[in-house]
Amino acid sequence: MLRDSRGWGSALAIASIVLIGIAFAATSNVAASSGRVAASQVTDPATPRSVTGPTGIRAQAAAAADHVRQFATTGEAVMGRSTPLRFLIGQRFVVAMNGTVPSAALLERARRGEIGGVILFGANVVDQTQLRRLTASLQLAARTGGQPPLLIATDQEGDRIRRVPWAGPALATDELGRLDGARLQAEGAASGRALRAVGINLNLAPVADVPGPRSFMALEGRTFGSSPDAVGRAVVAFAQGLAAERVAATVKHFPGIGRATRNTDRTAVEIAVGGAALAKVDLVPFRASIRAGVPVVMISNATYPALDSKPAPWSTAIQRLLRRDLGFSGATITDALEGAARTRGRTPASVASLAIQAGVDFVLLTGSEAASAAAYDRALAAAQRGAISERSLRISYDRILALKRAYG
Repeated sequence: MLRDSRGWGSALAIASIVLIGIAFAATSNVAASSGRVAASQVTDPATPRSVTGPTGIRAQAAAAADHVRQFATTGEAVMGRSTPLRFLIGQRFVVAMNGTVPSAALLERARRGEIGGVILFGANVVDQTQLRRLTASLQLAARTGGQPPLLIATDQEGDRIRRVPWAGPALATDELGRLDGARLQAEGAASGRALRAVGINLNLAPVADVPGPRSFMALEGRTFGSSPDAVGRAVVAFAQGLAAERVAATVKHFPGIGRATRNTDRTAVEIAVGGAALAKVDLVPFRASIRAGVPVVMISNATYPALDSKPAPWSTAIQRLLRRDLGFSGATITDALEGAARTRGRTPASVASLAIQAGVDFVLLTGSEAASAAAYDRALAAAQRGAISERSLRISYDRILALKRAYG
């Protein structure tokens, strides 16, 4: 259980967001148009398996209500206490690490609250024992410093995009898309169980992109199918499986890169399509995911001229589309910002600050530890001079803490 003595911001905001972390372990029935999961359909993500049947669902709904009341009580007790800017900024950073053992510098950053999470790649992984020790040492450092638990993230889409080799899914995303909903949910649960066993609580998957002609994502086997509705059903099923094992799913890459013919990490891609076309095709799986209670949405690195001239990671218009128009109230994370920076002639540190200013909750930095530390320093300096709104920092902090309550 997370204990935070530096202030919670809005207790109501936290309570509402906690329901996101609870919804996915329920059945796949969702409210059709409200964007919220009905109370009779929610279950607790800490439950290791989905609960079915009216009695089980009612019991889980009662547990969810208790969880929300606990948040409200805790928030009221500490309302008004000041949270230092360095913590508000630090929680926004999900960073890469060097090697297979956390460096002393990274552990110290975790202890001081200068990072909110760590992303792991294949180069960080040896075997289950090593990985459990790695994640435990990171969490111990955060706990020793009195910080919230870290998000430990990885890309575990399937087949080649699989950083933990003994964990599923072994099938590629396009192969997973041919499974029925129950089998796909079981694949997600098996993957989540293996990830959680080694201390990973955030999967940067599943992919919600709907491919167009010559889609680079489809060519790499990373899309569930070509039908927006079918992609939406697959995304929800896989994410529910993850949540049943208390691993947060990240639906990506909003508002969709299925039309891109070039890799958005290597090229400054523009998705030259109107808003109506995006709504009819690309946004459909994201809407389905939001209705089902997805906890995290990843923002793409592309630019959408019909919506904004700025790239999506630092576009306030993209944030409005996601939060105001689609009703998403969970946490957002950028795609790896090094690619977006390089292809636009900027530095990762500068675009990290721009993304935070735009309202993205987590900035994902996959470069060196020194580079991510410099990005933190730059963002903190921007916040100290007022370039980043303290109000927006606190709103984001509430969302981050709620996510960590549910999955940390």
